Amino acid sequence: MTLTIPSETIKLSAIIPMYNAGAMFRDFMDSLVAQTLDSLEIIIVNDGSTDGSEQTAQEYAAKHPHIQVITQENGGVSRARNAGLEIARGKYVTFPDADDIVSPEMYKTLIEMCEQDDLDAAQCNGERYFVGSEKVKPLIPEDRLTSTGVLDGPLWLKTALATNRYLHVVWLGVYRLELIRKQGLYFEPGLHHQDIPWTTEFMFNARRVRYTQTILYRYYIHGQSISNQKRTGMKNVEYQRHYLKIAKMLDALNERYKDRIKIYPEFPRQVTREALTVCHSVRREPDPAAQKAMIEDIYTSGTRKIMLRNARGPKQWWQLLLWLKRLHNLRKKLA
Repeated sequence: MTLTIPSETIKLSAIIPMYNAGAMFRDFMDSLVAQTLDSLEIIIVNDGSTDGSEQTAQEYAAKHPHIQVITQENGGVSRARNAGLEIARGKYVTFPDADDIVSPEMYKTLIEMCEQDDLDAAQCNGERYFVGSEKVKPLIPEDRLTSTGVLDGPLWLKTALATNRYLHVVWLGVYRLELIRKQGLYFEPGLHHQDIPWTTEFMFNARRVRYTQTILYRYYIHGQSISNQKRTGMKNVEYQRHYLKIAKMLDALNERYKDRIKIYPEFPRQVTREALTVCHSVRREPDPAAQKAMIEDIYTSGTRKIMLRNARGPKQWWQLLLWLKRLHNLRKKLA
């Protein structure tokens, strides 16, 4: 469907990767249609769905002129987001997930923040909703972080990381499209948790950012989510390689931007933190062959040197040295 909204009036483009979105997709779409922001375009990128999600998306597009659907062969979330970025016409863009729920006021609130202070990005708080227990928890508790004034991107990222509760996710914010295109900030194809390096580099380039503690997004925790699936054996080995790559990407970003921005201690600390998640996975893995493979990946990828180079603070140093000793001993045991 071709949009009839003049591009100069579009304040926000919502880009939604969709692959077999399932039963929650209608609730998600209803929350988007209910947005109080009146200058919104919605771009659904059907990433080769086979469960009828595309037909549902087309139903919404037929009823609402500000919704369009594009279809591509299954290529993953990153390629879907990049395809949406190619055709987006809004001043800002956002990337909600197709199995979550957005507050009706979310995008009006964030765009008004952007217009008030000429922001490159505005971010809000969200909540986790545990489908089984129906428990709800804020992503960032207010005792860790409250609403901010205007900060530059690196200072905001430093502030957020210091809470130890920040999630590198793109769905909690809106981002200036001009900056994304100018800096060539596209998503890494095939990489799980590609939000981590993307949000990091965006904030390294952002000059004006604000955060509101208001909870405007509900993130559903369920077994179908890629990030929440339990993996063992070689599937776990393959999954943990994404974290090793992310640690290497973050390390490279810090090196590349060190002469342009202040590299706060939280930035290298995050590199080691991401790599340590693989160490924790080694401990939980029940398959000795998979344990051995993950340890070898840590050794052969240079991750040990990356962690040692980036560790910050007594607590993280203690954790790192303890884990390096454990890995050394377990490697000898499994040899």
